[in-house]
Amino acid sequence: MDVAQRFTPAVGEVRYAPVPFTGSDGQTYLAYELEVTNFTTGSVTIEKLEVVDTEANAVIHALDADEVASRLQPAGRRDSVGSLGPAMTALVFLHVTVDDPSDVPDELRHRLSLQVDAAPPDQRRLVETVGEVTVDRREVVTVGPPLRGSNYIAADSFGDAVRHTRAALPVDGQVWLAQRYAVDYEQLDTEDRIYDGPREDLESYTIYGEEAIAVADATVVEVIDDVPENVPGAFPDGITLEAADGNAVILDLGDENYALYAHFQPGSIRVAEGDHVERGDVLGLVGNSGNSIAPHLHFHVMNRPLSLASNGLPYLVDSFSILGETPGTAAFDQAEADGEPLAVDRFDPPVASFGTLPLDQIVVDFD
Repeated sequence: MDVAQRFTPAVGEVRYAPVPFTGSDGQTYLAYELEVTNFTTGSVTIEKLEVVDTEANAVIHALDADEVASRLQPAGRRDSVGSLGPAMTALVFLHVTVDDPSDVPDELRHRLSLQVDAAPPDQRRLVETVGEVTVDRREVVTVGPPLRGSNYIAADSFGDAVRHTRAALPVDGQVWLAQRYAVDYEQLDTEDRIYDGPREDLESYTIYGEEAIAVADATVVEVIDDVPENVPGAFPDGITLEAADGNAVILDLGDENYALYAHFQPGSIRVAEGDHVERGDVLGLVGNSGNSIAPHLHFHVMNRPLSLASNGLPYLVDSFSILGETPGTAAFDQAEADGEPLAVDRFDPPVASFGTLPLDQIVVDFD
């Protein structure tokens, strides 16, 4: 057998196959991470990354060097870098979109155009193909809203926000991305403020004390209800993994889909482990416990009943209205810091959305 072999300075793989889903903008998304390792003693720069439909041998998504650099996160860090240092492993966070679900390929591979510093001059630029993966065609769970009411901001939801979608964590000997599709819901008052009154006062926040509800008929598999609340404005020091979710509830939705609700008020949870709940049942009251800087409801779906040692899964909310969108994460963070009104671009009329995942920084009505 005559098989050609050649040294490849970088290797890559996809740990978690992408699951196609529909975002609230109507596009179909494939969200996943390409793990790349530099096996040389010098820097390796990805000058171009192309996502290729294996069967059609066609490029369906491409990133240039700057775009790769904005999405390249070294292991153990939360910032991006322009190149892979010697012996460095990093994740490239990919969000591939297609206009029609029927256009989603069955298999993908990734073509990297590399500049390799620690190579002979005539070998410093080369092309490698890495990370072959079969698209996961599992059925995406459809749920109801986790809150009642209106004027909720889907903060740090799926999109280009980085707090959740890039939260790769080493837990129990494996790298997990449980929060890939997580959202932090906050609520605006009638003047589009996140809070009105002293920033340090929990009662100042519009969302504080709102009832979080079951998104589906489900079984309660975990309850935590003994974590004190924080004074808003700063994250708690020395938070442990066990306390990160604060007071929390995990629901078994079936078919290896588990829903996490986090940061409830202490003593407010109205269910116990083993309870069966019906869609709309009250689980607890929105608070500010755990790894939280301001009252909000953290919600995500995962493949195991473990809030961090699990793989985050997409989900669809069956019906809601999009009232508008904020200028982005920076504007949201500023409004959360100073209590000033957030400049929301309101839609007239609101946009009805059916069976989609609420994307980052949209303002929604769940009534």
